[in-house]
Amino acid sequence: MPDLPHPAVAVALPGTGSDAHFARRAFGSACAALDIPFHPVNPDPRRVIESYHAALDAAARSGPVLIAGISLGAAVAVEWAARHPESVYGVIAALPAWTGADTTGCPAALSAAATAAALRADGIDAVIEVMRASSPAWLGAALTRSWRSQWPDLPSALEEAAAYRWPDADLLSGITVPVSLVGATDDPVHPIAVAAHWADLIPDSDLHHITLDELGSDPAILGARGVRTLVPRRIATP
Repeated sequence: MPDLPHPAVAVALPGTGSDAHFARRAFGSACAALDIPFHPVNPDPRRVIESYHAALDAAARSGPVLIAGISLGAAVAVEWAARHPESVYGVIAALPAWTGADTTGCPAALSAAATAAALRADGIDAVIEVMRASSPAWLGAALTRSWRSQWPDLPSALEEAAAYRWPDADLLSGITVPVSLVGATDDPVHPIAVAAHWADLIPDSDLHHITLDELGSDPAILGARGVRTLVPRRIATP
């Protein structure tokens, strides 16, 4: 079977309220090991989805793009891939949170909306204090950094995420590029059942399981499980 070319670039899309620093930790080392140029996107909190689309549009001018997304970034990744399959090498979709436009029961959307309301009412210092008291240390440190970097536009970014319409079954079933999914078995905000459902719907997909402790110990596990399995699988495809 002939080798297929490597992606021209990998673009990493962070999750809600996160930043390029965490995306680099998650996927940068795996891309470096495979000599793939790597671009982690810092979202514009005033227009998160639009800034992701702009980064993908720009990257695609250089050739096929490997898109690595976390949570909200994973959703944007598969949606963009569904619209531009000719420009996509493959997708790493880590920690998907929901399926479909009706997000009334989506823990990630509810959390984003509640946090935005608290930020507008109480300010960032008070909300960070509450967040750190109820989060694992690694997550608290990561969100403290990214939230402060996006302030004072952070509430708008969270409200945009809360209103986001997640990919539905028809879109997922129609994806023609290879997708590697990574789900955490103990994450209540990004239920593993959602990742499994996406894997069932996306024709050319596989699913890798991690735990939140593993993610906290080394975010590079997302790239190790996603990038470093998808690229060999893509090369081996006739």
